[in-house]
Amino acid sequence: MQEFDKRKIFWHSRRGMLELDLLLVPFVNEVFDTLSRSEKLSYLALIDEEDQDIFAWLVVGSAPAHTRYASIISKILEHNKK
Repeated sequence: MQEFDKRKIFWHSRRGMLELDLLLVPFVNEVFDTLSRSEKLSYLALIDEEDQDIFAWLVVGSAPAHTRYASIISKILEHNKK
C-alpha cells in the first residue's frame, strides 16, 4: 500500500476557497512528491487545519501557533512566487 495517497491528498487540498485552491492545488501537484517524509507529514497536518486558519497563514501572513508549519508554509509561498 502506498504510504501517501496522492489522490486523497489532492482532494483534501481543494478547499473551496479560491485563494487557497490557487496555492495548495498546484503545490500538491508539482511539489508534494519532492518533499521529505517529515515535510509531507507537516503538509498533511496543515491541511487538517481550519480553512480560516490556513487562509490567515498563507494569504494574510499571520504566524501559525504551531512552529512546525513554518517550513511548509514557506515552501508553499515560495512555490507560488514562481
